[in-house]
Amino acid sequence: MNEPSQRKRLLADVLGEGISADFRQGLLRETLHLAHRRRRVRQVRSTASVLALLAAFGLLVWHQLPSGRSPIALPARPYVLVRTQPLPSVARVETRPFPASSIITSARTGHIVLTAEAGAQVRALTDEELLASVPKPAALVRYSPHSAELVFVNEVDRQELLGN
Repeated sequence: MNEPSQRKRLLADVLGEGISADFRQGLLRETLHLAHRRRRVRQVRSTASVLALLAAFGLLVWHQLPSGRSPIALPARPYVLVRTQPLPSVARVETRPFPASSIITSARTGHIVLTAEAGAQVRALTDEELLASVPKPAALVRYSPHSAELVFVNEVDRQELLGN
């Protein structure tokens, strides 16, 4: 940049010498147009923010105000509400034991039947004896050492043997 021709050219560019008048006028017009546009955007942005704040404030106030509508009539209840309270002591019924002189007794109407002891002792069958006494196919199912059930293969066989 030490050359004098380069210095002159730089000075001419900075001062705008050597540029046509139409180009200068177009450049100035475009610059002013962009400046106006930025100014309008700033104005619209500030106006929109003020309007948004006013709308938010309006909504807050509107929600806080009581509504002018009349209350909605509730539908009739399909039941009747009953309120209770304890009975006075005069209205209560109490029971008292009878005095010994007022006790009523009745005569015995049943008979007592006595049976004599069996002469022979009853003997318990073993599992093998029980299964041998049944003529149809059956199985003995044990639930515990002292609990078992005799199960027949066919239900008809059980009904014939037991008569049920």
